[in-house]
Amino acid sequence: MSLYRCDPEPFSMTLPSRVQLIDVGPRDGLQNEKTPVPAAVKVALVHRLQAAGLTEIEVTSFVSPKWVPQMADNAEVMAGIARQPGVRYSVLTPNLKGFEAAVPTRPDEIVVFGAASEAFSQKNINCSIAESIERFAPVVEAARAAGIEVRGAMSCTVGCPYEGDIAPERVGYLAGLMKQIGVQRVDVADTIGVGTPRQVQRAFEATLAHFDLDHVSGHFHDTYGQALSNTLSALQMGVWNFQSSVAGLGGCPYAKGATGNVATEDVVYLLRGMGIDTGIDLDALIDAGVFISEQLGRPTQSRVARALLARRAG
Repeated sequence: MSLYRCDPEPFSMTLPSRVQLIDVGPRDGLQNEKTPVPAAVKVALVHRLQAAGLTEIEVTSFVSPKWVPQMADNAEVMAGIARQPGVRYSVLTPNLKGFEAAVPTRPDEIVVFGAASEAFSQKNINCSIAESIERFAPVVEAARAAGIEVRGAMSCTVGCPYEGDIAPERVGYLAGLMKQIGVQRVDVADTIGVGTPRQVQRAFEATLAHFDLDHVSGHFHDTYGQALSNTLSALQMGVWNFQSSVAGLGGCPYAKGATGNVATEDVVYLLRGMGIDTGIDLDALIDAGVFISEQLGRPTQSRVARALLARRAG
């Protein structure tokens, strides 16, 4: 008997036939780890992810080591990667100084970020939403001029630890501002993992007033166990690009109790069971998650990985 169900569901004709996953584990997943993770381990993780079939990987961020010490080795990590053709390597660049430091490392894409919550924006980056967009505008302009793709991460699109529920109008407002400054695609992120399917769909509806389906992605945390349900709700809208983190790495330092990103292994298993192609080798992906989890001294947070590892051992 196969370990992986591949029978398409009756409604699968309305769903994407293929989904593109961006693994954010090396950056978003590791950035809040208190114990330094060696650059060689981060490079090895990227290598394992691309060997498993990931063709988009968020590698690191070019931010002040004072604020994010875990990412202080950004240039070393980027230099250490044996790049594969067809793989997109992205980095976070919150300002021009970060962008200028990133350019020599040859990123394929840079990521800027903004929040749909004014309170979260102030807590996270010490400025209003409008001010954050003004700050990112020259970064986006410089990247586009250099031929580097630009993605905009929109955080707190359904809920905020300070404001509670976020109205879809606020999401549309942020998406519109990002479109105006030249951002090419955006992430609809449930940063603290409180969203439920209809809330997520409303956030996407607001975003789709400014970006088409080919230029939006879902980014869900699993604090309340809703990430896979929210993934399915976005799939039913035609969304075919999602972000996830190997082994469920990550969290939000500004949201008490917020857990990591949905595990890439769990998303791949869901999609595979629905007959949706990802191009990812689930066994190799599980091994990548075990590798980084062992480096961090704790078990993988992927439920699929834990189940299949137990089955292997049996």
